[in-house]
Amino acid sequence: MKIGELARRSGLSAHTIRYYERIGLLPYADRNRSNQRDYDASMLIWIEFLGRLKTTGMPIRDMLRYAALRERGAGTEAERCEILVQHRERMRAHLADLQACLLVLDTKIAGYGDQKQRTKEL
Repeated sequence: MKIGELARRSGLSAHTIRYYERIGLLPYADRNRSNQRDYDASMLIWIEFLGRLKTTGMPIRDMLRYAALRERGAGTEAERCEILVQHRERMRAHLADLQACLLVLDTKIAGYGDQKQRTKEL
């Protein structure tokens, strides 16, 4: 598929796709006879995975390291797994922080609800 279709289907802009290629997050695409990028549909799965890593806050340097290992292929599985394990632990710690913040907000909101109830009772 051409870059425009990949952009449409992935939700990334063509500029972002070219940037990801340039920095090494995406492998360089094959070129067709017109010298246009020609992407395999499997690239959509990889882009979705990169999006998940980005959404969960993985630093770009770790994403690049993971992508480089993936590109090297077999024999890098343990290193790739370790990157994901470490990221999962950071995510769990961040999630615990967010849950604590949510509890504070819920408590504060409940306090406002109690105040409205007391005002009605007066």
